[in-house]
Amino acid sequence: MPLPSRILGALAGALALMVAAVPSARAIDVATVTSPGGLEAWLVEDHANPMVTIEFAFAGGAALDPDGKAGLATMAAGLLDEGAGNLDSQAFQRRLADLAIDLDFDAGRDSFGGTLRTLTENLDEAIDLLRLAVTSPRFDADAVERIRGQVLAGLRYDQNDPQEIARRAWFAALFPDHPYGRAPEGTPETVAAITGADLKDFARRQMTRDRLMIGVAGDVTPERLADLVDTAFGDLPASAHLPDVPEAEARATGETVVIDRPVPQSVALFGHGGLDRADPDWYAAYVVNYILGGGGFSSRLMAEVREARGLAYSVYSYLLPLDHAPVWMGGVATSNARIAESLDLIRAEWARMASAGPTAEELADAKTYLTGAWPLRFTSTGAIARILVAMQKEDLPPAYLEERNAYIEAVSLDDARRVADRLMDPAALTTVVVGQPEGVAASN
Repeated sequence: MPLPSRILGALAGALALMVAAVPSARAIDVATVTSPGGLEAWLVEDHANPMVTIEFAFAGGAALDPDGKAGLATMAAGLLDEGAGNLDSQAFQRRLADLAIDLDFDAGRDSFGGTLRTLTENLDEAIDLLRLAVTSPRFDADAVERIRGQVLAGLRYDQNDPQEIARRAWFAALFPDHPYGRAPEGTPETVAAITGADLKDFARRQMTRDRLMIGVAGDVTPERLADLVDTAFGDLPASAHLPDVPEAEARATGETVVIDRPVPQSVALFGHGGLDRADPDWYAAYVVNYILGGGGFSSRLMAEVREARGLAYSVYSYLLPLDHAPVWMGGVATSNARIAESLDLIRAEWARMASAGPTAEELADAKTYLTGAWPLRFTSTGAIARILVAMQKEDLPPAYLEERNAYIEAVSLDDARRVADRLMDPAALTTVVVGQPEGVAASN
């Protein structure tokens, strides 16, 4: 797996200064940079500190892992910085550390990508290491076996982690015949089956220019960035034939799955289908979810389950707009003796929101918070670069940074109540409980 960040003294100092220097969201100007080779990158230029962050992603992630090879994207993410070109793993990692360069890769269900962070003075060398990692990964046998061992160790740990057990079981229940139903990390059997040839095929087919999205923030000009983008990614294949991930609908039938584990606290995940990020009702649903369970101590679930009754330390909900089957889900953890009451309250609040929606006061408070907190997301070059890539993934324009709060403000009480009625179905809430829950019966 990717090694911990190696941010040396100078880089850490620059980052600390950066947090105070990044402008608010309304002051951010996004430049669209097109390289001589035709690649596009979105840039927020900021010369306050000598640091650059490059975030990049390729559409299609672990959901594209071949049958029987789940965990392939995850293993590839752990190996791309374990030797490339003429540098073996030790030499590549030493070069990163010597230059205070942080290079990490990550695999999600719907995308595969990475992050490069570097001081400006080392930008050219950092770009060259990135180029080697994405265009000439070595996948040496010793590195493959070492990373395989790390992945397998993580899977063994997950087998005893109630939260991870619940997550896997919940997705398997909602997507029994779809790639979303399997964990991106795979299983011991599928990870053991992955070969060096599989990894090379992954790199050749999944990292292509037509699937690439790039976000950059920091001390670099558009003119220089245009050339750097071609240097880093210009030698990637233009395209590759990949199977389409099928569209799906969450199979939320209202069932309850109980997985017995000898632990004093039960962990539960619950939810049903959600809505696509491009849906016109997205912002109304986003506000409704904030009121329901996304607003921390401001949310109804937290008020009822924790504050009023002290049943759980944390309870939450969120919208997860997966590319091919969005869901609306949440979670809670509490003692085995109190999980039944907690779940009853969650279902009751889900039903109350579905039938009546939020109050005018709740809506006003949510909009005030969500618009006021928006600039706080732009506190570092890394945060900005990630948002730029997320915007491209969702087909949002560069102007979205300035327009987003207007979308939140435009949500009316009628909108919020209509969307709650449209989307929320307490009878469909599918729940997985891991522990020894008292008073919770599994569905037949």
